[in-house]
Amino acid sequence: MTALDADLGWTLGVVFRAYVKATNAVIGDMPGGHRGYQVLTAATRDQPESQSALCQQLGIDRTVMTYLLDDLERADLVVRKPAPTDRRTRHVVATETGRARLAELDRHLAHAEAHVLSGLPKADQQSLKSLLTRLATHVNALDPVDSACAVVEEIAATNP
Repeated sequence: MTALDADLGWTLGVVFRAYVKATNAVIGDMPGGHRGYQVLTAATRDQPESQSALCQQLGIDRTVMTYLLDDLERADLVVRKPAPTDRRTRHVVATETGRARLAELDRHLAHAEAHVLSGLPKADQQSLKSLLTRLATHVNALDPVDSACAVVEEIAATNP
């Protein structure tokens, strides 16, 4: 055991790097990479009430979201539809192609996740995921990420 083994930042970083490495191969040519996957997931399962709500939910800047949705639409994974009550509001909806792609990605991502968590017994894997979900929800409620771009700018400004 080294001194770093007890450091939360180091342990989270190691696990995160392993997760990103394992899942990057699965995400492949998905428009927008992991962000595109998250948008497709939300459009399929959460059905946010608007494109703006989707930005807020995922912490993606409006301008970045517009380009990302353009790419996802070109790939026939999502469509933007006007809301029936307010034509200025757009709903992001997964297409049949998008839902099929999401199902395929989910199967492959489950294997990648299992690989990363394979050092833990199944019960501990579930506990870890549950604890991380609770912690992420709590932390996000305390300090929501409205814009991933703003977070990057803030980090860059404090670390010249």
